[in-house]
Amino acid sequence: MSAYAALAEPHRRQILDLLREGERPAGELVERIALSQPGVSKHLKVLREAGLVVVRADGKQRLYALRPEPLAEVDQWLEPYRAYWSRRLDALERHLEENP
Repeated sequence: MSAYAALAEPHRRQILDLLREGERPAGELVERIALSQPGVSKHLKVLREAGLVVVRADGKQRLYALRPEPLAEVDQWLEPYRAYWSRRLDALERHLEENP
């Protein structure tokens, strides 16, 4: 699965937001997202397959961490859209200044 497809689901984005703050065990993600453990596990599998998270064993716990490199591709894809909206907002600002 691509990073784009993985990011399309809101719960997966929530998981990535939590992992942005640091490594977390699966149980904590279950508590914070208010999904069932199987549901969180399903989303973590998709995120792992897309290369967006990595997992490591720490005793009996499995810890998940964000792997930001695939997000660079998404960021590059979004860049032209940022420029588009920036130009549109600049035009709106000029219009508002000229027409108080």
